[in-house]
Amino acid sequence: MGLAAKFGIAFAAIFLIASGVYGFRAMRSHPTELSPASAPLAQEVSPAPESSPAPETLPTTKAAPIVKPATTANTPHGEAVATFAGGCFWCTEADFEKAPGVISVISGYTGGIEKNPSYQQVSSETTGHRESVEVHYDPAIISYDGLLDWFFQHAVDPTDAGGQFVDRGPSYKGGIFYRTDDERMKAEAAKQALTASHVFSDKAIVTDILPAGPFYVAEDYHQDYHTKNPVRYSYYRGGSGRETFFATYWTAEATARYTALRPKPTREGFCGPCFIKPSLAELKAKLTPLQYSVTQEADTEKPFDNLYDKEYRDGIYVDIVSGEPLFSSKDKFDSGTGWPSFIKPLAPENIVEKTDYYLLYPRTEIVSRLAGSHLGHKFDDGPADRGGKHYCMNSAALRFIPKENLGAEGYEEYAKLFQ
Repeated sequence: MGLAAKFGIAFAAIFLIASGVYGFRAMRSHPTELSPASAPLAQEVSPAPESSPAPETLPTTKAAPIVKPATTANTPHGEAVATFAGGCFWCTEADFEKAPGVISVISGYTGGIEKNPSYQQVSSETTGHRESVEVHYDPAIISYDGLLDWFFQHAVDPTDAGGQFVDRGPSYKGGIFYRTDDERMKAEAAKQALTASHVFSDKAIVTDILPAGPFYVAEDYHQDYHTKNPVRYSYYRGGSGRETFFATYWTAEATARYTALRPKPTREGFCGPCFIKPSLAELKAKLTPLQYSVTQEADTEKPFDNLYDKEYRDGIYVDIVSGEPLFSSKDKFDSGTGWPSFIKPLAPENIVEKTDYYLLYPRTEIVSRLAGSHLGHKFDDGPADRGGKHYCMNSAALRFIPKENLGAEGYEEYAKLFQ
């Protein structure tokens, strides 16, 4: 290959990389930074109606729909509500929707002086508002303390005072908006516990704790963005650095240090972020030798000679150490391998994928997020008509809870799967 051809290929590669990086940054950054400032609002294109959606393509900017007045969200009777800012409200909304006990999440704006602001106004950094979410939740399932823990562990970089992840500027700053003195004190206690736990070493915890003011619902286009536009959302989130950040800092050991300093919930059964992983000595005393070797030493049980290979009753499978919900019997299939196999996880947020070179070639190892238990591996030889994925698990890492026991053991939110 000639020198000129090599230079041509190198230049093309650099151009493509630069274009991709710019396209990603432009996708969710402030329009005032990346769009013509003189473009009048009337010329902007409103998103296509949901009844006839346009083909999904990767955007070059975060689309700004025609401005419409926002309204203050209402709280249905019997629900509690909390307000948080975690940067991009597309992501914060999706993060909180995964929390047990959360009923609904609404994207909007709060903290500023402008009444009924539009996205265009908020992103211009002239209103004082932040992209935020209202979390409507059932206090019988998750407490305000539980929401604070979920916020810190799943939705925010509490050490970032200039925005969140790739989104920079005051409208993307993190924050907790309290409604009562009790909520303020709980937020301050959670922040102090985070500092004392040294999850982020000696970095200062800078998340603001502010009194809640009017909350203005964002334009319809921004509500449930992660489900309406999954390709665009996945492209944005995948490049934002969020997933890498949480996997890096919130290890099982770091989670245990933090939760040891937090209030213990009174509900029975799985309590999510309140889980504290026992010491190895405690686990050896609690687990059978096989359960210990599988979950803590990444061992593999014998095929066909295990508890759940042929278990097909209705129910869910949870982590033997932490109780994290992992898989549902509705997603189980007979792989013929001799191990319990599933097409997908019941709660993807409780699953972590790692690369395993134990057999010299790369495999995708599956571990639980809170307990860090080795569960098994994921392959691409699952049923083609059900997605093609194959989660091949060890029975020794799981505990099966039949549907009739879900309520008694604190997993009532999953009972509706079997009605």
